[in-house]
Amino acid sequence: MKKRLLKCLCTALLLPALLTGCWQEEPSAHDDILPQPGGPEQEAAETRMILPEIFALPYAPDQPLDPITCPDGMQQVVASLLYEGLFRLDLHLEPEAWLCSGYTCDDTMSRYEFTLRSGVTFSDGSPLTAADVKAALDRARNSERYRARLSDISSVSVSGETVVVSLSKPNSALPALLDIPIVKAGSDHPDAPIGTGPYLFSAGDSGTYLVANQSWWQGTRQPTDRIALVEAADLDTKLYRFTSHDVQLVTADLTGMSPISATGNIVYQDADTTILQYVGCNVTREPLDNAAFRRALSQGINRSSVVSAFLSGHGTPAQFPVSPVSPLYPSELETRYSRDTFSSALAESGIVSDRPLTLLVNTENSFKVSVANYLAESFTADGVPVTVRALPWEEYTAALLSGDFDLYYGEVKLTADWDLSDLLATGGALNYGGWADPRTDQLLEAFAAASDRTAAAKSLCAYLQAQSPILPVCFKSISVLMQAGVVEGLTPTMAEPFYDLTGCTIHLRES
Repeated sequence: MKKRLLKCLCTALLLPALLTGCWQEEPSAHDDILPQPGGPEQEAAETRMILPEIFALPYAPDQPLDPITCPDGMQQVVASLLYEGLFRLDLHLEPEAWLCSGYTCDDTMSRYEFTLRSGVTFSDGSPLTAADVKAALDRARNSERYRARLSDISSVSVSGETVVVSLSKPNSALPALLDIPIVKAGSDHPDAPIGTGPYLFSAGDSGTYLVANQSWWQGTRQPTDRIALVEAADLDTKLYRFTSHDVQLVTADLTGMSPISATGNIVYQDADTTILQYVGCNVTREPLDNAAFRRALSQGINRSSVVSAFLSGHGTPAQFPVSPVSPLYPSELETRYSRDTFSSALAESGIVSDRPLTLLVNTENSFKVSVANYLAESFTADGVPVTVRALPWEEYTAALLSGDFDLYYGEVKLTADWDLSDLLATGGALNYGGWADPRTDQLLEAFAAASDRTAAAKSLCAYLQAQSPILPVCFKSISVLMQAGVVEGLTPTMAEPFYDLTGCTIHLRES
């Protein structure tokens, strides 16, 4: 995971989640927080550390905390303290056994048996059972949030305290998909079902809180006994609560859309994600039907400049559609960017573009528009004329579906098993560029079924590098914003802002 920490009159931003199952904020027209001007006295006051008497998070009381049905954003943050999965994703986006003590799979990589960790209880003291896990996975398979991710599961069954998952096609990385939060079967609390996490939900006349789960199977002390839940039904209210110190933590995507204003003594920390930004190629059009030309374009992208100059460092440059923080990323295949390398590759392709290429981008995100303009200017300056066509989201997606583009600047949240089928397989749902290649299909299938995933990933990435049907640019980061001095040792991941909870310290003001 890439960590960044900044103490400032903050550039803090609240952006919608691109896909579900993440703790980014829900959609809104107001996404970014930009600093307001203020004099020295105001700045001095704002940079003084303000410790709360009780740590507080925003939440929407009219929305459920059920992790399967609650909205993305802060509801998911709160839910992450109540519920846990068979696995969790670590700092390298790799699955780490959690409520599961181990598993076996057959030679076809299509039947798994998961053994539950012994001694795990729900917050009401009842034991975690295989039946609870089956019920939770079955619910998830039929939910809007997890249906697509779990679509290859054909059945979930129970054998004693073992959970058996059968797949319709091989997947050697199934555990990476099973960080699904587990709730107690049949628990129908109107606000929050019962989980195994470090906190439990409590509501009464004195307020709404998360209370430390005294029977938490980890057997370690939580960083605070109570977390207040402060009503904040929309983003503007969340922002007000945060800047007024009513709550001490919010989540954000710092490359969002329409700016609004806020000030405060704020720190942030980034978490790596599976969110890929890339340039897609319409391989059905000349000259993009030429692999050497596409490969030259890929070598003409200064990815480090894109991330540092246009995403303010909130991302990681990537030449392959696997995050560089993953052990599967083939760094040994990377090529170094230079204008001379691009010019040489372009000359070797033998292609001289006789018309400007059109680069499609959606207008709603100014960061993406800036990246698209930068790429167009860079390509044009080096001999490949490119013009940007910025369209509102609905027109942008319509143009993608109709193939009305040469290039497009795209973004997709990949699953943690790094399945690229939708993006690159023949007929894939996100394969807007018309890439249809039997060898790619074979390599995708081999990667999915591989016992040696590192070798299979390298073979796939080497072939994609040679063919360049898409041109990966970077993997975005998302951020946790905190009031300065309150939280120490926070280690967020893509799915869990409080990933290393036991290593976290919360500083409170003495009463």
